[in-house]
Amino acid sequence: MILREVLHAHIPTLTLDSTVRDAVDKMDIYQFPALVVVNEETTPIGVVTEGDLCRVVSTRDNLMSIANEPAYVHSSKDPTTASPDMEIGEAFHLMLSSGLTILPVVQDFRLYGVVLRVDLMQAMFVDCEPSTE
Repeated sequence: MILREVLHAHIPTLTLDSTVRDAVDKMDIYQFPALVVVNEETTPIGVVTEGDLCRVVSTRDNLMSIANEPAYVHSSKDPTTASPDMEIGEAFHLMLSSGLTILPVVQDFRLYGVVLRVDLMQAMFVDCEPSTE
């Protein structure tokens, strides 16, 4: 099974203008633990996670102090990405070895979708189930 078969294609993203408040709102609404920051060409340029924001808050004393800051400032830049044709096992290993929460899937330098670790675990379970035919 490959990533193209399990990825989330219709996903929320952030732009360079998106604030921390925007990021938290989208993480809550869409129930994603991380979001991809894209440029005008929808090329991934960063990933901001719930953990990234919590680490910043722990140094600032309160969440409101960063609410209007650009989320990109707190993101991991130049994120690790994968091709839609990457095998799910290879992607899972990549995510585990790199400590990734979310893996942007890119085709022709543009964001094509994302996968979460739980998506890959679920797909591997399904892939290993015996056929009932």
